[in-house]
Amino acid sequence: MNTQATRFKFPFFVALSIIAISIWILLRIVLWLEIGLNQLSFVETLQMWGYGAWFDVNALCYLIVPWLLISALLPAKLKNKSWVHKARNIMAFLVTFVLLFGAVSEFIFWQEFTTRFNFIAVDYLVYTHEVIGNIRESYPVPLIFLVIAIVAFLIVWAMRKYITFDTAPLSSKQKLIRLVAAIALPVLSFQLANIDQMSFGKNAYANELAGNGVFSFSAAAHRNELDYDKFYKTIPQEQADIILAKNGLERKPLSAVQTELVKTNLPETGPFKRRPKNVILISVESLSAEYMGIYGNKENLTPYLDKLATESLVFDKLFATGTRTVRGLDALSLGLPPIPGQAIVHRPNNEHLATIGEMLEAQHFSTFFIYGGYGVFDNMNNYFRGNDYKVVDRTDFDKASIQAENIWGIDDESLFNNSIKIFDENVKTNQPFFAHIMTTSNHRPFTFPEGKIDLPQGHREGAVKYTDYAIGKLIENAKTKPWFKDTLFVIVADHCASAAGKTKLPVDKYHIPLIFYAPDILPAGHIGRVASQIDIVPTLLDVLGAKGDEHFFGKSLFEDGLEKTQARAFISNYQELGYYKNNMLIVLSPKQKVEAYKVDPISLDSTPTKVDVSLLNEAIAYYQTASRAYKRGDFKEDKNLN
Repeated sequence: MNTQATRFKFPFFVALSIIAISIWILLRIVLWLEIGLNQLSFVETLQMWGYGAWFDVNALCYLIVPWLLISALLPAKLKNKSWVHKARNIMAFLVTFVLLFGAVSEFIFWQEFTTRFNFIAVDYLVYTHEVIGNIRESYPVPLIFLVIAIVAFLIVWAMRKYITFDTAPLSSKQKLIRLVAAIALPVLSFQLANIDQMSFGKNAYANELAGNGVFSFSAAAHRNELDYDKFYKTIPQEQADIILAKNGLERKPLSAVQTELVKTNLPETGPFKRRPKNVILISVESLSAEYMGIYGNKENLTPYLDKLATESLVFDKLFATGTRTVRGLDALSLGLPPIPGQAIVHRPNNEHLATIGEMLEAQHFSTFFIYGGYGVFDNMNNYFRGNDYKVVDRTDFDKASIQAENIWGIDDESLFNNSIKIFDENVKTNQPFFAHIMTTSNHRPFTFPEGKIDLPQGHREGAVKYTDYAIGKLIENAKTKPWFKDTLFVIVADHCASAAGKTKLPVDKYHIPLIFYAPDILPAGHIGRVASQIDIVPTLLDVLGAKGDEHFFGKSLFEDGLEKTQARAFISNYQELGYYKNNMLIVLSPKQKVEAYKVDPISLDSTPTKVDVSLLNEAIAYYQTASRAYKRGDFKEDKNLN
């Protein structure tokens, strides 16, 4: 029997296209199963597959360009050479391997962020040492590569069994068509397709499933910087300044409009019996409020923090500004709403800003940023060092003082022990201190010293409980120090563990803990008012009696008359900007798009609703003014410390 008769003949680029589309469709099915088939309605399912096909085809418009060019330009006399046949098979294997590797990588990324490749994936390429190390410690990488290679080989073997590559000589017309296609396809795709088309519906899961990782990654790399005025809805700056003044913002307005701003006198001590001399701000990696007993968790993951909360002032409704550590660092140093695009920590010309570190250093505080990982990651060292913090990271710790470490950082207990030594040394200077400690143990691969807690390593729950244990050791150790009675401990998260949800900005996925602990000077209690991560910086300046809280977009949570203003919070991902107030969420998106959601005050679930124009203008006023202020250099120290 002639088996050749059953084989199909395709050009090489068509065969590769079939492989690519098949892999992308299979990945989309796997990701859908990962979140649950019931997350999409029938109509959303049809939309997801329709838009998915659109993005897959547009990704192909770029990927097949080199093969179209080779097909058109390869001399006819070489097409049937044996070495060319071998080269085709090798290239088919390599391309299939790369496509499968991309699919596996995107699956891993999806497990962490429940999105297609985006801004975060682009950022991670800059810090390959930490990211690759994290993957190696979290997954059986050699086995994954072996399986990918075997599957790629089997796909190419099966393809060659049923498909033969068309090697017939091309006419001049055929060559011209392929050359024109190689130029026209990416141009047309660039003109007709864009990443904003992924926002076709209200269900964020359907939108993300419809995407194509190759296409979305390229789009994120292209849209590395998002200029607010170019992409988002705006209002006249004079109107924005009036709105901000009515909302109690004390910053100098950008416009020349005269607003009724009153310079406040030195603030009162609020609930404090006396002012603390020192502040230790602990930003805990990925500590969602939902993991803590005081916020309703029943798994006993944070026994020490739950006990500590009974002796502390607890803020019940604090919300993170973003989904990554760098956004949290922006908020906890600059008190700035999350402006679109790159975090300030990443941006050029981000030194000598009016951060809390700059403010306090100018008022004779010792200021520290102490990080359990490598501070080169996410540009942390440069940013904090350039803003008058003394930076200490894992490279500065004595190896003998480290109990355990992974690629992401040293264990939190060792981090805190080394921090205590720094504070003890600072006592000799007779200077008050402000220290920002950034933990790492509650990050994949979730490893920590053995024998500390009753949960295994390698899982989020164990890492949360270990971090709780380490914070307990820090506090108990600090109680033996002479500086303890004059120190305020502030425990907060940088962001939540996951921001996945049916909406672009699920409010509950931004809910983080905030605990103020200073038993000698601060009575225990709860504050139920909605607050933002950006409010912490002016609050700490207020508490310390330091100057400068009026320079921030956040507001002191102990400010006189605060109850007269309505509470609000800012939440975002890398391009959607959220303004949460009065149980309403306004979402600003690129292309001047606006959405509104009604937020249940208990569950924090969101449902689409009509846009409130007043709230919309408030949202625009904050984000527009913050973006413009940073762009024109108004956050520089020399403009804020005069």
